Amino acid sequence: MDPHPYLIKDCLINIFTFLSEEDLIRASSVCKDWNDAAETPWLWRRMCLQRWSFCNVLLGGEKTQTWKTYFLRRSHLEKKMTEGRTGGYTCKTLRGHTGRVVGLVYVSETSTNNPDFCKSSVTVCSASSDGTVRAWNVQNGELLWCSPVQNPLIAIVVDEQRGVVITADSTGLIKTWQAQTGQELASYSTGASHCTLLQYSVNNEWFLSVGTRQGSVCTLAGSGLTKKSNVMVCDTFKVNTLLVSPDKKWITAGTKDNDDFSPKVMYTESLNSPSEDEETLSQSLPVTGCRAAVFIPTQPARLAIVHHSELTQNNKVLTVLDVSLKKSKYKTEIQVQQVASFPLTLSSRDSHVHLAAKDSNCIVLATNHCLQVYSLKGALLGSYTDHTMPISGICVDSFRVVTASQDLSLRVLTWTNDRDRGVALEGRYHLLGGSHTMSSGFTHVACDYSSIVASVESKDGKDVLKAYSFTS
Repeated sequence: MDPHPYLIKDCLINIFTFLSEEDLIRASSVCKDWNDAAETPWLWRRMCLQRWSFCNVLLGGEKTQTWKTYFLRRSHLEKKMTEGRTGGYTCKTLRGHTGRVVGLVYVSETSTNNPDFCKSSVTVCSASSDGTVRAWNVQNGELLWCSPVQNPLIAIVVDEQRGVVITADSTGLIKTWQAQTGQELASYSTGASHCTLLQYSVNNEWFLSVGTRQGSVCTLAGSGLTKKSNVMVCDTFKVNTLLVSPDKKWITAGTKDNDDFSPKVMYTESLNSPSEDEETLSQSLPVTGCRAAVFIPTQPARLAIVHHSELTQNNKVLTVLDVSLKKSKYKTEIQVQQVASFPLTLSSRDSHVHLAAKDSNCIVLATNHCLQVYSLKGALLGSYTDHTMPISGICVDSFRVVTASQDLSLRVLTWTNDRDRGVALEGRYHLLGGSHTMSSGFTHVACDYSSIVASVESKDGKDVLKAYSFTS
């Protein structure tokens, strides 16, 4: 009998840190000692954290699975999502709307940090011009609830943490709904025929900012939708750009309908807790003609904007700005500092631009049928022209990019980190949405870690949803 069994096991564990998961599994079948060392939870936890870069406690209070089980199931799921082979996913057609689908949101999401993603029941809510909100089980296609009919809906957003869905109709009526039951919680009338919705929380306080056709931003608070402020942003032009920074200190608002107008950045505290003696703390950004904007998710308040410029050949520029607050003894002012600015190569002057950010140095841009990836310094990291018709929506996360197109296909690409090329996207497969005989293409797309849901514009005016679920 070996006098130092623990020393041998510690040495094996140290050696096994250099193995891949496949080699570690092979090593576990050599003998009992190797199996004991290879089954050490620390090894599998270490591989999970190295591969997926999250640091929350895996199992919370209940031990429903081990680190090894989690690693293997998640790896298997990623492989299926990467390959997209028949049998690796299910596709459900969700029918029931009698009008156009104007938006869809996940209300129970299998996120990248969710240890029980394999057991989660995924729910999506869709809003339609038929005046209803409908909740669907993504895996089995079941309709969970449908709201009473009202005026045509024009927008939908969600507060995932509180399980609240927010909608706006064509008369400017805002309503909140309990996501699991469909119960109406509150309502507020803005009187605006166009509304852009933005929900966010600051220090556990709930807020909803509404961009209106009249050019103002109305901020509501709490479960009762109490009005806090109403600030004019772009007089006579509707507010259709409305974003909140990751640190929740800044709201960016503007219009895409005027090349001469500059979007504004506003301090959220002055919107949520306005003072009668002081004006809203805001500042116009040093760009005009906003076409698309996104905050960089890994930075407190770094904003990327695609905007109009007369100085470039195709009139489109991407500018990156840092927003901060400078306080002195006598005044508080907003500081906007340019980080980068570079011209874009767009295929059409008036293309609708879709913009998203992966991390601190990666911008994803789609226009017409082309998808492009840029670094924040302006380097073109990749260009993809797989679609034959214009891209109608994109969904970006740390694992993949999904594009929806009027050619009635979804294109799935996954991120790679090549030693020579650096960060890049690799095209994987298409998911088809049906026949052009009955449909006119995809219009909206959303995805979580284990599924993709997209709306299909039907030629009979009764749009449907296509739900693709990947199983582990």
